[in-house]
Amino acid sequence: MKIALIGYGKMGKTIEKIALERGHEIVSIIDVDNREDFGSEAFKSADVAIEFTAPAVAFENCMRAMDAGVKVVSGSTGWFQQHEVEMRRRCDEEGKTLFWSSNFSLGVAIFSAVNRYLAKIMNGFDTYSVTMEETHHVHKLDAPSGTAITLAEGVLANLDRKDAWVMGDLTNPDGTVTKGREPQANELRIDAIRRDEVPGIHSITYDSPADTITITHDAHNRSGFALGAVLAAEYVKEHEGMLGMGNLFNF
Repeated sequence: MKIALIGYGKMGKTIEKIALERGHEIVSIIDVDNREDFGSEAFKSADVAIEFTAPAVAFENCMRAMDAGVKVVSGSTGWFQQHEVEMRRRCDEEGKTLFWSSNFSLGVAIFSAVNRYLAKIMNGFDTYSVTMEETHHVHKLDAPSGTAITLAEGVLANLDRKDAWVMGDLTNPDGTVTKGREPQANELRIDAIRRDEVPGIHSITYDSPADTITITHDAHNRSGFALGAVLAAEYVKEHEGMLGMGNLFNF
């Protein structure tokens, strides 16, 4: 399979390594200094483009890849909710293909399924309050993380007493804390921490006067995310439309 990479930071380089190990070919690499290459024949020859960049440019990157006739796998967070309607329109009406996920890790896919099931169980036990915390490296720009939002949506869909999430406290890389607002009874609070080079830790806690139940996913490195992105690209080569992890892993 011919793959184009959009974004060549740590994730892009890890994706490149895994893609090559799986026998794929990297035909184009687009980063901040060569964005004109979206129009190149090399980029247009790709079966799939894998996009891991920043929230400010991710939407434009996906649009330009689609305009070039290339299917897209995007793992950039902090942009999709704002542009989901347009992305779905292009897939449904123009025959474009976008596979988007806030997290491509197999472990997170399993964790998400456990999260939804636990919330369904806890729906019958209203003595338990629920909160969430996510920790990421100091370079991450969005808070809460896209994965935390996806996990929160899994809770909201299965826990009747919560129907919205709210940003809680943000612990900044220098240790200072940007205070969030206190949640209402119907809101799920998400606290965020930015420190060191943490790939990603997500915890959901149910607390009662009697005990506490916590589930946690702790990524050791970026390889799980990168492998998932390449698996998604392999899936996208043979499929079309608006796709996500539910298509790749049917838990």
